[in-house]
Amino acid sequence: QVQLVESGGGSVQAGGSLRLSCAASGYAGYAYSMGWFRQAPGKEREGVAVITARDSSTVYADSVKGRFTISRDNAKNTLYLQMNSLKPEDTAMYYCAAHLTVGPWSVTWYRRQSWKYWGQGTQVTVSS
Repeated sequence: QVQLVESGGGSVQAGGSLRLSCAASGYAGYAYSMGWFRQAPGKEREGVAVITARDSSTVYADSVKGRFTISRDNAKNTLYLQMNSLKPEDTAMYYCAAHLTVGPWSVTWYRRQSWKYWGQGTQVTVSS
């Protein structure tokens, strides 16, 4: 049974940093592409970043490019999201996703329905 558990969320002031983690279990760490999504109240869940299983290629949403970094440690079955220069508009529930089932990945990664497994989320709040 695949499980994804996020941690590391919290409240920070604008300009601050947070590092999110997603601990995966039930499958080998290198097996699936993984991604981060976020959902603000009243808004659709949106793709933030993706990292592939094969060669750890990454893609970011334009809104976070240059500020966020996605990475993975396959030995620890853990996905990370380093978030720097946080803005109030980054406030959202952040979700970890695994197993991109629809391709090509570079086109479909940002779609919620493209992913099979989801975590429960961790809240990030950025105050101005």
